[in-house]
Amino acid sequence: RQMPKGVCAACAYSPLPLAMGAYAYMQELWRKKQSDVNRYLQRIRCWEYRQMPKIYRCTHPSRPDKARRLGYKAKQGYVVYRVRVRRGNRKRPVHKGQVYGKPVHQGVSELKFQRNLQSVAEERLGRRCGGLRILASYWVNADSSCKYFEVICVDPAHAAIRNDPKISWLATGKQKHRELRGLTHAGRKHRGLCGKGSRYGKARPSRRAVNKKTMSKSFRRYR
Repeated sequence: RQMPKGVCAACAYSPLPLAMGAYAYMQELWRKKQSDVNRYLQRIRCWEYRQMPKIYRCTHPSRPDKARRLGYKAKQGYVVYRVRVRRGNRKRPVHKGQVYGKPVHQGVSELKFQRNLQSVAEERLGRRCGGLRILASYWVNADSSCKYFEVICVDPAHAAIRNDPKISWLATGKQKHRELRGLTHAGRKHRGLCGKGSRYGKARPSRRAVNKKTMSKSFRRYR
């Protein structure tokens, strides 16, 4: 392409726009998570997060660019919570590791939880704050034992939300506890609904529905 006047060749062929705003710079900084600046900042923040409760209401999002891309607005009716979730496998809750059953079910410590930790964070916040609606969530930090997610919530009873046509859909009755039914992005991801194409045909409308349709037999009734 033709280079504009006063622009070097390296900048002209860069994938980034020539005039970036503040959010574009923040997005590029978060993409380089192993840079010296980001590693230092994350280490300081992670120490701070460990001193706080598991579910903590934030005064403002830690990643404004990511929160805004997911629908957050700095106005009344929106609130951001930070949730801490323990990492690792799911240990079977049995007494003294004794599973009274067949040998195929004897496993205790090497079980893997089916959902991702981000959906677990949304679920725990949804149960704690039952009057709020979960809009979306995003990763903010992690250490050796925990992961930290920030969840964007919306107050469905607030006039600023109900009168906004862009977000008023979240105040309808059928959006109650959408995080418990796998309707958020993190929930749709573990259900296998985030992909498109021929390899995702067996995931819609759901894996359970496809399995039920293909495995069951239906015959014409003799009358």
